[in-house]
Amino acid sequence: MHNNHIQKIAVVGPESTGKSTVANYLARRLDTVCVPEYARYYCAELNRQYTLQDEVNMFYGQRALEDALLPLAKNETLICDTTILTVKIWCDHLFGNTPKEVTNEIKSRKYDLYLLMDIDLPWQDDPLRDFPNDRAHFLAIWQKELDAISANYHIVSGLGDDRLEKALAFCQP
Repeated sequence: MHNNHIQKIAVVGPESTGKSTVANYLARRLDTVCVPEYARYYCAELNRQYTLQDEVNMFYGQRALEDALLPLAKNETLICDTTILTVKIWCDHLFGNTPKEVTNEIKSRKYDLYLLMDIDLPWQDDPLRDFPNDRAHFLAIWQKELDAISANYHIVSGLGDDRLEKALAFCQP
């Protein structure tokens, strides 16, 4: 990898808003790597309710996955299907607080652009999704959290190809 700055684009938002679809589309169109959501792999085989320690484990896993894939980024761009900010949102919601190691890393781990997925898509049921009736609540939480870190973000709405093209347009200089 060169010493050039790698633009990191994070695709974030509430459950069932097309994050993975958009992230993978952007990686294909921008000819680069997409960092997958570590929590999906972690929780797929978890046969119990997750704990605060599980959230911390997912934090370390997401961070390690992103760090491992960063050198493979092409065209000076890395697409991230979620970030460790997701861990903070879930920790606060489920456990009432977030461990310091997570909040400290959020302050230092920077992304050039966040694409916040709107809740205008129909809910798609999935065993790893928990809150079909709380997407508006979580969208507001995402906006608050992104504002708190002075993030550069855009809300991406629309259905099908329209949503994908809007997301791509936000990534263009």
